[in-house]
Amino acid sequence: MGQGEASARGTSMEGDCLSCIKYLMFIFNFFIFLGGSFLLGVGIWVLVDPTGFREIVAANPLLFTGVYAILIMGGMLFLLGFLGCCGAIRENKCLLLFFFMLILIIFLAELAVAILAFIFREHLTRDYFTKELKTHYQGTNSTDVFTSTWNAIMTTFDCCGVNSAEDFDDQSLFRQLNPSRLVPEVCCQRNDLMMSREECLKGIMPIRNKGCYSAVVDYFETYIYMAGALAIVVLTIELFAMVFAMCLFRGIQ
Repeated sequence: MGQGEASARGTSMEGDCLSCIKYLMFIFNFFIFLGGSFLLGVGIWVLVDPTGFREIVAANPLLFTGVYAILIMGGMLFLLGFLGCCGAIRENKCLLLFFFMLILIIFLAELAVAILAFIFREHLTRDYFTKELKTHYQGTNSTDVFTSTWNAIMTTFDCCGVNSAEDFDDQSLFRQLNPSRLVPEVCCQRNDLMMSREECLKGIMPIRNKGCYSAVVDYFETYIYMAGALAIVVLTIELFAMVFAMCLFRGIQ
């Protein structure tokens, strides 16, 4: 008799625990679903906005790439939240398994990126970027991805070269293709100052003389620790989501 009561009590506690996991998982994934919906809405609005913001984004490769990154991230979060909510509330083993596999793939991909970033961290040095800029940067060739990306960086961060305008010396590809110019045209673009474009191109008075390496580092220095903390939080949440999904999957009869 006592053994039967203990067994019944254990079964009841197991059911309560499973029910708690179920509703926690639903609430958690509902917020993921809302976040994904918001990001999707922002991305779509920027792309179809009739007031002209679309043209601004299209003219800047960094913003253009960022919008599509937001759309992809929003779509993934939307799908994850939907699968998690439906799988938890309906106790559907197929949806829960699909949710688990999707989270696992994302988790492994993030882990792979972190490992690769650590392995190739020496490629993020000032000397490496300087060498690449001198070897591949062409100036005004909009069809070359490397050149257009660097033009976008120099425009966005109001800088010139990796260290300064002096990066475009006689050994650089830019000077070999443009022997009459000492600096690229993008280094002369500054709407708030009235300057002679020809004087700037000849290197007499370059406007953007701050190096992009320092400009980018200064810009992201404030957010680097926040980004690291956020990455740890996201990985932890994904681990708990996988554990909850598997517990619920195994508990469903």
